[in-house]
Amino acid sequence: PPFPLSPSPLLYLARLRLNPWRSLTGDFPRSKAPLFYIQYPIAPPLINFTTTASRPQSPRRRHTPQPPYETMPHSRLPCRDTRRTDSSRHKSNPCGPASLLVILLLTHQAAAQSATRSTQIRQLFSRPGMVASDPHRSAAAAGRLLRRLSSIRALRADSDASGEKSMKVRALNAATEATRTAKLSDMRFGVDWEKRGTEYLSEDVIERAKQGNKQEKLKIQKCGSEAFQEVHEFAAAIREGKTTWEELDIDDADVRLKWAGLFHRRKKTPGRFMMRLKVPNGLLDSEQMRFFADSVGKYPVEVGVIDITTRQNIQLRGIELQDATDVIDGLYARGLSNLQSGMDNVRNLVGSPIAGIDPLEQFDTRELAKQIDAMITNNGKGNPRLTNLPRKFNIAVSGSRDDFAHTSINDIGLRPCPHKDTGEMGFNVIVGGYFSIKRVMESIPMDVWVKPEDAVAFCETMLTVFRDNGSRGDRQKARLIWLIEEWGMDTFRQRIVSEFEEMFPEKSGRIESAQPEPWAGTTFEKRDILGVHSQKQEGLSWVGVNVPAGRILPDDARAIADLADKYSGGEIRLTVEQNIILPNVENGRVAELLEEPFLNNGNYFVPSSEIDFPLSRGLVSCTGAQFCGVALIETKNRALELSKRLEKRLSLDKPVRIHWTGCPNSCGQAQVADIGLMGAPARVEKEIDGKIKKVAVEGVNIFLGGKVGENPFLGEVYKKGIPADYDSLMPVMEEILVGKFGAKSK
Repeated sequence: PPFPLSPSPLLYLARLRLNPWRSLTGDFPRSKAPLFYIQYPIAPPLINFTTTASRPQSPRRRHTPQPPYETMPHSRLPCRDTRRTDSSRHKSNPCGPASLLVILLLTHQAAAQSATRSTQIRQLFSRPGMVASDPHRSAAAAGRLLRRLSSIRALRADSDASGEKSMKVRALNAATEATRTAKLSDMRFGVDWEKRGTEYLSEDVIERAKQGNKQEKLKIQKCGSEAFQEVHEFAAAIREGKTTWEELDIDDADVRLKWAGLFHRRKKTPGRFMMRLKVPNGLLDSEQMRFFADSVGKYPVEVGVIDITTRQNIQLRGIELQDATDVIDGLYARGLSNLQSGMDNVRNLVGSPIAGIDPLEQFDTRELAKQIDAMITNNGKGNPRLTNLPRKFNIAVSGSRDDFAHTSINDIGLRPCPHKDTGEMGFNVIVGGYFSIKRVMESIPMDVWVKPEDAVAFCETMLTVFRDNGSRGDRQKARLIWLIEEWGMDTFRQRIVSEFEEMFPEKSGRIESAQPEPWAGTTFEKRDILGVHSQKQEGLSWVGVNVPAGRILPDDARAIADLADKYSGGEIRLTVEQNIILPNVENGRVAELLEEPFLNNGNYFVPSSEIDFPLSRGLVSCTGAQFCGVALIETKNRALELSKRLEKRLSLDKPVRIHWTGCPNSCGQAQVADIGLMGAPARVEKEIDGKIKKVAVEGVNIFLGGKVGENPFLGEVYKKGIPADYDSLMPVMEEILVGKFGAKSK
């Protein structure tokens, strides 16, 4: 037997062939239903479980093949096993371990009474030592899966047929009841997370980290993944008056909490945090938008705001740490997460904002973006295995020739291209794009083509190789491109393919060389998706709404949610240009939508033509000095005001994209804009004590010529050190717009 026998056999080992995927989606082959079991001995009156440490491990360990990730809300998603296990254990299961199983307990006299049985069942689903093919042994995972199994209904209907079947029903009912209120704040290491992030690193990587930069040493001292649990402990301690945010360890408050998506703005708003979320492909609904409003609306309006980012993401500002648990649990209950959104983690998955509705679409990016995010974040629960990367990492999936996802400035960019022989749509892969203070770079071709069904595994392989081999020294030289340049592209590609086939042996030989683009040599102009556009679904349109500099106030968020409920079935989409899309609007109701007061209040607007609001419509801005301690200048308010002043003075026959970023980190992506303005020092002459002296003031460096879409390239510095006040900046901008973009005075 696979478990130690006690003198009195008190165990019934359930080896059930259940198929949760069939009941979840209806499209998982029944013949490939996962096989799973749990091993444990029973000694009255408590249940004791064998631990992972007691199990013999194969000297040769491989990555467990994974079932397809579902795209349901996080609260319903099963979780894949991130451990490496002996693949021979799953030969009868080509799809790999799917989830937790139901245990049948046949106990002796100590467990005869129903109440005692119920207690033991609850212990069964919550004890940290339980061994299962799925690492999520907690009641949370069990209930979310069991509620979806069709076998539950059958068992309950026939619950009195026999004592054994009655016991099954009690087990199912107890697990379900115990998990209906499951929260992220209830999850614990050793139960819901098997190991900390540092424990997944090899001895060689740990040694390099110990000799590495300050952040690497900090992670060795205490792994950032600890914040998954500690954020709730800190919040509870503050609520109970046991501590204050000022008394927290500064590394915990200002650095490690970023692993839980919380960024302390000590310089600008002490005691308040920005919470960065994960919104794969920028897909939201009205309920989530209202929750954002409620989460920040309790704070003063000057700090409690919502920002759309250049990664189709949401940042909630002004959060106080004692409120973090309510927000995190509320996000999780609504299918969102904020874990692994900062520091050395993968940022938000970017895709096409008009996926599924675009008449020119080559690939619908929505499901794939969610699947990659599910792999990275463990379906929003946190995935310590991928929390200790050498540096942050960006992934984008494009859906058309427009490349609305801006794959050219991501570490991994998946660009759709059909196979030259089969016509099957897959992805040519580009790698290495990024912005930093010392260097900016466009992505470069990897000469790799992957199928959509292999893209999740491919990204996981890339992340694993980067985690284990990336630099732990100079953080300015720790992004993926530096590893590629160190090895050379040929060696890098070979290592990725080799590791891919080792981690996913069932996919061996599936990575191919890049495919030729059938449209090569033709021209294509990237479309502007603001305004009203016909969808590929007859009778429907999407409406692109400009959000002023990407900032949303709580009342505005509620108004957007109301519009979505009224016109787009509650659906809201974000763009990397910090705007929103309302999809699936009936053509007969578009005019009614455009007359809504909220869209005609002088702030939010829907352009009526291609040249309506030529500067404001393409405006992008980072947070700036209002909240960011790194920014050299205030950006959002200045960007809005400057664009309005220029539009009053000049007329243009085409939109001009203007991006503002407060510092050389370029969160506002100044280098991809038609005109980019980056915060920089400037000096002006002023009379002081009767003498003319040069004094430092807020200024900008101006970039020109950036391009996104097909054949992208980065803009270059045109002028440096221009004072950022309107009197100084307006003449320079007018000169550029007239001379470079054909603007005319009104």
